[in-house]
Amino acid sequence: MQTSPLRPSPEQAPITHVSTSPETTEGIARDLATGLSLRETLCLDGTLGAGKSVFARALIRALIGDEDLAVPSPSYTLANVYAGPDGREIWHADLYRISDPEEIIEIGLQDAAGEALLIVEWAQNWPTRPADAMTIAFEVIGDTERRITLSGSHPTAPGTT
Repeated sequence: MQTSPLRPSPEQAPITHVSTSPETTEGIARDLATGLSLRETLCLDGTLGAGKSVFARALIRALIGDEDLAVPSPSYTLANVYAGPDGREIWHADLYRISDPEEIIEIGLQDAAGEALLIVEWAQNWPTRPADAMTIAFEVIGDTERRITLSGSHPTAPGTT
């Protein structure tokens, strides 16, 4: 796994970026993809319209290596699963419509954690998120500007497999 300048190590302070457009947000996601293990959990927190879906879509496309891949929102299906480059699964979940934490268990997120790469939008609705998850917080700071802050611990340090 390559080291990414966007990926905080467990002992590092959060890393913050300001995005001025959806294209900038996509670039941040592509850069992060270079340093990810396909056994991590990424918890995307933020309000409606903050850029979580733009980020998730670009990240999945970068991980799979197909910029034209259709990556529909899992808002109604709750989770979409993709085959990663090494055969491991990439889960894209959206917990916006979750009203009962039991639904998270029913869709299999707890079981997939540690076995697949999980990209979870509206993760603030997941009360039992894994302790080693990376949190990516999205904050609207202007009409087109977003603050994207990466923090949390990880199962592997940057530059290791």
